[in-house]
Formats: sequence, C-alpha cells, structure tokens
Amino acid sequence: MKIPVQLSSSGIGVQLSRFLVFATLSALATPLPAQPLSSPPGTGAQGVRAPMQTAAAATPRPEDTEVWEPVPKVVAPGATDAAPPSDAIVLFDGKNLDEWVSSRDKSPARWIVADGVLTVNKAGGNIETRRAFRNYQLHIEWKIPENITGSGQARGNSGVFLASTGPGDAGYELQILDSYNNPTYVNGQAGSIYKQAIPLVNPNRKPGTWQTYDVVWIAPTFNAEGSLKTPAYVTVFFNGLVVQNHFELKGETLYIGQPSYKKYDSAPIKLQAHGDRSQPISFRNIWVRELN
Repeated sequence: MKIPVQLSSSGIGVQLSRFLVFATLSALATPLPAQPLSSPPGTGAQGVRAPMQTAAAATPRPEDTEVWEPVPKVVAPGATDAAPPSDAIVLFDGKNLDEWVSSRDKSPARWIVADGVLTVNKAGGNIETRRAFRNYQLHIEWKIPENITGSGQARGNSGVFLASTGPGDAGYELQILDSYNNPTYVNGQAGSIYKQAIPLVNPNRKPGTWQTYDVVWIAPTFNAEGSLKTPAYVTVFFNGLVVQNHFELKGETLYIGQPSYKKYDSAPIKLQAHGDRSQPISFRNIWVRELN
C-alpha cells in the first residue's frame, strides 16, 4: 500500500527554490541563436562601411583650383611696348603700303611714304587694309603737323575705322583730331568713338608730337537673319591712358542720325582722308594682333 508522504510547507519551498536555481543555470549555459544587428552609423544595408567625410577631406586645398591646361602659347614681346610682338601682323613699318588698298576701288593705296612715315593724301581718299579682321589688338601712332591751322573739326581731322563696312566713312570710327587747346563737341574730339562715346580724359600732346592709340576691338556678332546677337565693344588707351573702357557701341558711327547695326562678318581697318583744309596728318608703326 502507498504510504502518503506528507511534506511540510517549508519543504515545498526548498524544493521550488532549488528548481528555479537549476533552470536559471541551464538557461545561462545554453548558447543563444544569432540575432541580426542593426547597421552601425556609416554602413549600408549590407553592412559595408560607407566612406565618411573626414576633416582633412572637407578642407579646401590649393590644388582644387589649379588649372594646368591648355598652356598659353609663348609670344615674344617687342623690344619696347610699342614694337610689334612676334605674333603681330605689321601693317606699316615705314617702308611701303603693301598691306593697304584704296577704300574706293581696292586699287593700290596712294598715300605718301617718306622717311619711315605715312602721310595722308587727301586727294587719294581713304585707305584700308587688304586683310579683314574680327577681334584684335591694334597699335597705331599718329602726329598732327606742328604748323596745323583751322579750328574745331577742321583741324587735323582723321579717324581709325576699327571695322570698315563699306565705302566712304561706313563703319566704326575712333576719332583723330587736334584736341590740344582746340574746343569742339566732346563726342567728336580725339579719343572719342565718333558721336557715341566721350573720352574719359583728354591726354592730347601738342601738335608736332607723336601720339599713340592702343585698341582692343571686339566685333559685333549677328544671328543668321541679320539681327544683332552681341554688340561691339572697344577699349582704347590714348598715350597710355584709358579713354574708352570696354565701351558698348550702339551701332556704326554716323555723322548724321542715330547709330544702328548692319550684319557683317569680318572687315578691314580703315584710315580716313578727311576733307578739311588743314595740313594732312601722318602715321607710323601700325600693327595688329588677331584675338581668337
């Protein structure tokens, strides 16, 4: 027969405590299955660490703004600033007029060359370069006769047409005049873009002295149907001083009326034989550098 075992309440508590201790130890001894870990900062979905910005990489370096190509071509400057550099086209060196023709009919130019100087022949009319140009740097020297007579626009009048777009005075004129103590309308004095731009200063030397223009000419461009795309700009140094600072032209320079543009591609440079009665002016040392 079964004899009932009687356990006291204290005995049951001891047994339960032992069971709980054993279960806890067993759980600690059993390896847990691997659990996926969330990606640490700076890693992608596959756990691959992405590049991180470092303080060194975020700091600008001198090399970031260095440009090494294309390398500018070497151009040998002239012996003086007035002398033609190695890439210049010499338009007049005191010897002949091979680079010039009559604007009227393209026949050989009939101005006077003597002692290294080119003097205007008013009866021969305007002359222009055989070659046509677009954008360029121009150097030209000119002289008003020491015994000049007349006043206003009738005193040593001539001009450099930076683009000759037709016969006569068609084109874009940089004015030449004796403006040494000779009042006239200021958009028609020496250094002006004729009837458009007053020179910033008046650096004229007295008659009988050589004077210099150094010019940067940016030709206008046109759309296919003839409308203006971009205007012409000119910068002029007169005896070393800026008298036109990237001036935007309104069109061709006109004696009468308002300026306007007409389409052209490239054009000769023209020198004016003005019809006033004063003594003719002279030129020397003319050269041009094409700008691409």
